[in-house]
Amino acid sequence: MALTWIQLPSTRNRASIARRLRQAAARITTAAITAVDARYEWFGRLSPEHRASVTLVARAGVDGFINWFGEGGSDRPVQIFERAPRELSRHLSLKQTVDLTRTIIDTVDAEIDEQLPRADRPYLHAALNEYSRDVAFAAAEVYAAAAEVRGAWDLRQEATVVDAVMRGEVDDAIMSRVATLGWRSTSGAAVVLGTCPADGAETALEATHRTARSLGLDCLTAVHTDRLVVVVGGAPLGPDADLVAVLAPLAERFAEGPVVVGPRVEQLAAAGGSARAALSGLRAAPGWPQAPRPVHADDLLPERALSGDGHARRALARDVYGPLAEAGGGLLETLTCFLDEGLSIEASARALFVHANTVRYRLKRIHEVTGYSPTDPRDSYTLRLALTLGRLLGPGTA
Repeated sequence: MALTWIQLPSTRNRASIARRLRQAAARITTAAITAVDARYEWFGRLSPEHRASVTLVARAGVDGFINWFGEGGSDRPVQIFERAPRELSRHLSLKQTVDLTRTIIDTVDAEIDEQLPRADRPYLHAALNEYSRDVAFAAAEVYAAAAEVRGAWDLRQEATVVDAVMRGEVDDAIMSRVATLGWRSTSGAAVVLGTCPADGAETALEATHRTARSLGLDCLTAVHTDRLVVVVGGAPLGPDADLVAVLAPLAERFAEGPVVVGPRVEQLAAAGGSARAALSGLRAAPGWPQAPRPVHADDLLPERALSGDGHARRALARDVYGPLAEAGGGLLETLTCFLDEGLSIEASARALFVHANTVRYRLKRIHEVTGYSPTDPRDSYTLRLALTLGRLLGPGTA
């Protein structure tokens, strides 16, 4: 934009002013860096290499102003960060860069009164005011571009990590990538799976990260085909946590349909097990249309077993049938009879030739031993399948 802020001097006079300003450029740059060093502690903490980069930017700012003024307010974009944009965006925050540019501009403004003749000053002050706005836009463009590059890089890294979790191949190389993505949790992790919203994967990923942060959780997300994969970790996922209750707000970030929470694992490196269970649960979820949303993968063990998940079959045999067989006391016999008699305590008592209170006591013990209540329709379905699988596979199934 051509200068319109004041009646410009003639081309010859403008060139003379620019020449005098150029002669003072080194002193002005030194004064600017001195001012930055005096005002901001962060500058002193930079490495010599990075301080040199800042000095280059300061000199580029002064030289850029001189050239811009000499050309009468050139339409060319201000590019004072061209020499070290990578250094600035990597080692200085946007606020620090704003402070840096403001200090440079203020110093140049003050040095004009010190270094230049009185007749030159009005033109230079007015021009500097215009130039400073272009510098501000240039800084914003540098950080916007850097943020875009970092965002794309982060998305690729995040997708790579989530893919490794889904394949159960989280090694040291993957864990080093996780640290760069802001994962801080050292214990407690789980995987949540559901359908990705059709209106945009990027929006869903951003919204999921916001929700996870509001819950105090570390979060990694990615989209696999039509599935939204969410890996979470943090203190809220403690050993005694109700995962479904803690992670319920995340269900809103998925499209309609089942949302399955994999079991808690101790650390991210073992999250492949949680992912496998969640994926198995998502495939089997249509078998239980009334399932809550979200639903824990372990609550879908019957459907998972029937859909061909060997882990689920072995879990039912080992963790349900096995403890009942070990407990003795007629629990297996009572459970079998109770299920065969249509969940009737009285009919079971008659068939077993025991008092009804004995049946009630044994049913309570079954609940204590397995975590499933024989009198609950859903739990009785799980117990029935566990009995069958336990007989087929044996209680000691690994």
